[in-house]
Amino acid sequence: MHILVTGAAGMVGRKFVERLARDGHLGERAVTKMTLHDVVLPPTPPAAFVYATSVSDFAAPGEAEKLTAERPDVIVHLAAIVSGEAEADFEKGYHVNRDGTQALFEAIRAIGDGYCPRLVFSSSIAVFGAPFPEAIGDDFFHTPLTSYGTQKAICELLLSDYTRRGIFDGVGIRLPTICVRPGKPNKAASGFFSNIIREPLAGQETVLPVDTSVRHWFASPRAAVGFILHAATLDGARLGPRRNLTMPGIDATVGGEIDALKKIAGEKAAKLIRHEIDPTIAKIVDGWPRTFDARRAAELGFTADPDFESIVHAHIEDELAGKIAV
Repeated sequence: MHILVTGAAGMVGRKFVERLARDGHLGERAVTKMTLHDVVLPPTPPAAFVYATSVSDFAAPGEAEKLTAERPDVIVHLAAIVSGEAEADFEKGYHVNRDGTQALFEAIRAIGDGYCPRLVFSSSIAVFGAPFPEAIGDDFFHTPLTSYGTQKAICELLLSDYTRRGIFDGVGIRLPTICVRPGKPNKAASGFFSNIIREPLAGQETVLPVDTSVRHWFASPRAAVGFILHAATLDGARLGPRRNLTMPGIDATVGGEIDALKKIAGEKAAKLIRHEIDPTIAKIVDGWPRTFDARRAAELGFTADPDFESIVHAHIEDELAGKIAV
């Protein structure tokens, strides 16, 4: 099996590739080759199969054709401009998130000759916009209130139509906010959800730009990798024509996050969080969904973390070697 991963240098991409390197297979098929693409050089962990790496703007003319030329069996499309940057740079967001995705879809279509790969697309709960019901179900309509959410919603529609026409076998997974993200803060408007856990655990101060009453939908990096693996092997017949799914997650407030941090690392860690409201971020977050009823994904076998404390423990185990600095 040959697998192409776009956005392979990103956090979820790296962890997905590392998981496949350990497993050596996807479902019941052995992985023989992976093509890893991003705008920076993706890392290649030790594995028994072949790696090929590619660095470019995948949305640039001709790049998608290069990536699909060897007809990968599975394409995991993670490349995207994150929410805060897509809102700040309108043209860049549409260039990468919409135009780049359609260019990839068109490159697959141009091959023809019966080529029909499984394509897993990382969408987002940002496709939904206020006003919200108490819990957003599988039938709630898309009214995104950000450019990022709009771009993802457009790509969901494209994925469904290209799948309907037999161009590829697509599955769109609407990821919860992934927390706790390792590394340094990025330009995502949702970054503070991870910052208020990651930095205190490392003994560093951080800023909370929204009220502690803000409620959101979360999944750990471990759960995100599990979502992708399951989507890549799920029988398309079970999905039918509705190819985009909201992933299960954990419903928690910012205050609940901080309570979990206190329980695991103590009051000293929580005191490293400085509360400074940022009106721009607060406005963006106010238009995001909060709680979901993701029963369709659950019935199809997607599984989430059991609680927010588990998300914090996963970060400590995977990124901090089981130790905390406070």
